[in-house]
Amino acid sequence: MAAVRPELCVGAVVVAEDRLLLIRRGHGPAAGEWSVPGGRVEWGETMAEAVVRELREETGLEGVCGELVGWVERIDDDDHFVIADFAVVVLGGELVAGSDAAEVAWVPLWDVAEQRLVAGLAEFLADHGIIDTFT
Repeated sequence: MAAVRPELCVGAVVVAEDRLLLIRRGHGPAAGEWSVPGGRVEWGETMAEAVVRELREETGLEGVCGELVGWVERIDDDDHFVIADFAVVVLGGELVAGSDAAEVAWVPLWDVAEQRLVAGLAEFLADHGIIDTFT
């Protein structure tokens, strides 16, 4: 049996005009729940490249990766993800759900915590000053 190792993932934290860009997962872990755009880093790809690629694949938007917002680990019976979330500035593109995103939306910051978010996202966003509070 091959050794099982943690998987490196990235997320794009995109805030514009007091709104946060969220995608609703179409399948896989947390299907049906809202999250920031993101996914696994591919072999030979930098984390910044992965952030920009995942943003484009899941939302149709082009962006530039900024500084690290923070990181988390998600461990369950089947998976171990290390997720680094980066601030991203959108440069253009057309907002459309793609890849594994069932839906994409700009959510007002004050409404983010009211959504059906992936586990731990509201706390992460509050801890890093993206949203004021969570429920």
